[in-house]
Amino acid sequence: MTAAPDPVGADRRAALAAGLAVVRARIADACAAAGRDPAGVTMIAVTKTYPAGDAVALAGLGVTDLGENRDQEAAPKAAEVAAAGVAARWHFIGQLQRNKARSVVRYADVVHSVDSVRLARALATAAESGRDRPLETLVQVSIDGDPARGGALPGAADADRGLGAVAGALAGAGALRLAGLMAVAPLGWEPERAFARLAEVAAGFRADHPGATVLSAGMSGDLEVAIGHGATHVRVGSALLGMRSTLR
Repeated sequence: MTAAPDPVGADRRAALAAGLAVVRARIADACAAAGRDPAGVTMIAVTKTYPAGDAVALAGLGVTDLGENRDQEAAPKAAEVAAAGVAARWHFIGQLQRNKARSVVRYADVVHSVDSVRLARALATAAESGRDRPLETLVQVSIDGDPARGGALPGAADADRGLGAVAGALAGAGALRLAGLMAVAPLGWEPERAFARLAEVAAGFRADHPGATVLSAGMSGDLEVAIGHGATHVRVGSALLGMRSTLR
């Protein structure tokens, strides 16, 4: 039997393995400092702008939770990875336009960035006809409450962007499953301040939605702080895959 071709080459595979070892050690150290079990933290490899071969190689190293933020790139990449025989779990983590919902529900297992009732309804409609199982969804929270940026607004009565309204729309849709919250530290905020605020929001949110336990927070530069404040999923790109401009 002819061996399958190597999707990246030995040097790239070694670099990915080295990056993975460093990130896993950082997660383990952060969990130890927080008194948490590392098994309770899922690392999502953010493969945006990286080739499908990297995703296939990461799967060979045991990493099958993969994150993308643009449907135009994610849809063909997911198809290419599937064609290579890899059963990845795809996380859509970017801002999502409603007209892309029908495409995204076909390959994504989790959508992290639901921040309006209108988007929740578009996903529900697309998932009803485009999936054979419920789509997991997270409400993206606006930590600073700025309505000009992405994220549902905690404590707001806004019928489209209020956190309660968005969560209710997701929880009430049979084709969706409300899994938890996602957030990005706002520009100009120290991670400690941002994720402490997120932890406060998450505590109140779980009182209303006790089954929605996912907290997606933290990236390459601030994952330790996020884990210290309860993150269950961290989204890691450059620390794992390197800076895109340095790749051939």
